[in-house]
Amino acid sequence: MHVLLFDDPAIRPHLLPFTFTRPVAALRCGILTLAEKWQRRLGVETVGYLTQPYLQAKFPAGDVRGAALIINGAVCPDDLLTRQVQALQPGQALYCDELLVAAHVADASLVAELIQDGIPETKQVAEPVTVIDRPWQLFLRNGVEIRRDFALITAGRTSQPITDSHTIVYGAENIFLEEGVKIRAAILNAEDGPIYLGKNSQVHEGAIIKGALALCEGSHINAGANMRGDNTVGPFSKVGGEVGNSILMGYSNKGHEGYLGNSVLGEWCNLGADTNTSNLKNNYAPVKLWSHAAKRFVDTGQTFCGLMMGDHSKCGINTMFNTGTVVGVGANIFGAGYPRNFIPSFSWGGAAGFETFQLPKVNEVAERVMARRSLPYDAVEQGIMQTVFAATAEDRIWEKAK
Repeated sequence: MHVLLFDDPAIRPHLLPFTFTRPVAALRCGILTLAEKWQRRLGVETVGYLTQPYLQAKFPAGDVRGAALIINGAVCPDDLLTRQVQALQPGQALYCDELLVAAHVADASLVAELIQDGIPETKQVAEPVTVIDRPWQLFLRNGVEIRRDFALITAGRTSQPITDSHTIVYGAENIFLEEGVKIRAAILNAEDGPIYLGKNSQVHEGAIIKGALALCEGSHINAGANMRGDNTVGPFSKVGGEVGNSILMGYSNKGHEGYLGNSVLGEWCNLGADTNTSNLKNNYAPVKLWSHAAKRFVDTGQTFCGLMMGDHSKCGINTMFNTGTVVGVGANIFGAGYPRNFIPSFSWGGAAGFETFQLPKVNEVAERVMARRSLPYDAVEQGIMQTVFAATAEDRIWEKAK
């Protein structure tokens, strides 16, 4: 049966800036994206996305004719929830209180109406579900999701051996290496959480890794790095320095010294050498974070919260990010001092002020950066960026003064 993961209209706006450039289900939390979790647990080859029209070309729905299983893309599955979703009969929907979790529909082309109007025959989940409905939920849930994904991915499989005689290992039973992993003179401590090293990933000399950790395909942990636990390094990324409870979704680099904590970076981001993020206020007060949906700073209720950076954003050397900073898509930050806590999409500048990073220049950089990974910055990618540029114009308040 066709599986469709939908963007809940009550959730997606609260996950910006990350959902400017991807469906909710394409967010990475743990080893896998939310979509990949469902795909593996349901045993289907592909899933479709019901998302914003401008994202549909990159994240297609597939054939929406006929019966389908529709699932809320913000919900993380476990064994029990998967069984409940699989047990749904045609015309039945599964809810968690008022939240639509999943439904077995006869006509997937009418999903929008069904989400809005509800489905008459409903069932309640056996246990409360995990919902990623705010950006900080990504790093808060990351350790738990790494453990769940680790069990899912490694069940019934045998890890590749650690052959480097100079690497020190604790909790070897909680470490799994895919094909092509290379480790040199590192310390791996999986006593408190699993360590997953994806296909063709590398751990370089002197790196200290504490689980839980997910190092995805083709990624590197650089020499001397200190990975303090509950970290995800998405595919084809590079990480160095000190990192704690953070996620790099993929194709992003934090290659040098500096601290990243309780933070989430999108794709195609780059942090310059000695970039540091504050994740704790001096007065230990709860951190407030900019909400694109509310158009104001909202209380996260969290004492620890660092940097939320959208796709294709970058910063120069020695950049200092204050506690609870949100950076939009396609921004370029540089200069001395602390920039503001909300940096709109397509900003160019820093603490001294911003101007607009014009789309042609953004496109030039994106094309150059993606070519380094042998990926095209094609018309689909350009179309997404153009739509986001227009949608975020009101955030660039300096443009209104002209």
